Amino acid sequence: MTIIRDVRAQLRRRLLISYRVDPEVASSLLPEGFRPQLVGGSALAGVCVLGLESIRPSRMPRRWGLRSENAAHRIAVEWDGPDGVERGVFIVGRHSSAWHPVLFGGRLFPGVHRKARFRTEESGDRYAVTMQAGEHSLDADVEVSGDWSSGVFESLDAASAFYRAGQIGWSLGRDGRSVEPVALETDAWNVEAAQLHHLRSSFFDALPEGSAVFDSVVVMRDLPLVLSDAGRRRESGSLSPAGT
Repeated sequence: MTIIRDVRAQLRRRLLISYRVDPEVASSLLPEGFRPQLVGGSALAGVCVLGLESIRPSRMPRRWGLRSENAAHRIAVEWDGPDGVERGVFIVGRHSSAWHPVLFGGRLFPGVHRKARFRTEESGDRYAVTMQAGEHSLDADVEVSGDWSSGVFESLDAASAFYRAGQIGWSLGRDGRSVEPVALETDAWNVEAAQLHHLRSSFFDALPEGSAVFDSVVVMRDLPLVLSDAGRRRESGSLSPAGT
């Protein structure tokens, strides 16, 4: 089977919704080898909601690309690499509206996905997204706005730098034991301040009461993306969390 190492796409919209999480609770959600990255004494976790189009292998023309809605619940993590502490995110679960990542994720390219139904309403700078996948659900209403605040980041620039540094996303493979890394990269990084009108996440709502508190939200729009098999870096001697 041919492994696809790089997938290109056009990002229509990316919502990065963050929670401050109790470090012990966050630790309980991570496999061996990872620990929460603490910011202001809190673990930082959240939901990344992606609207993608023109999804295709790097060598395929853009006009043949596919389209999807996606959501990933993730936790900012660090691990001990051969050259010291490294940082990224651990993705607890990925969901997609399309069948191609569900069927081929973790097989032809890294990143196991589960099927979900999405409904999106976009009006100017406002984005309302709902996701339903069995017992898993998400309901978020976000608007790009200069009215932005955070309990852990002193500025939007600080938040932007934090998110950009977390480009490596680890997740469990199809065997449910091994972990695999995927890198999300763009040469046109841009983050916009946003405010939250409504949020309900079955994942975070199910955590112990008071252990997960909404912190902030930012939006990214209209950017080219490359999703690559970061395992190539792992093979070269980096990206190897202890215990994996």
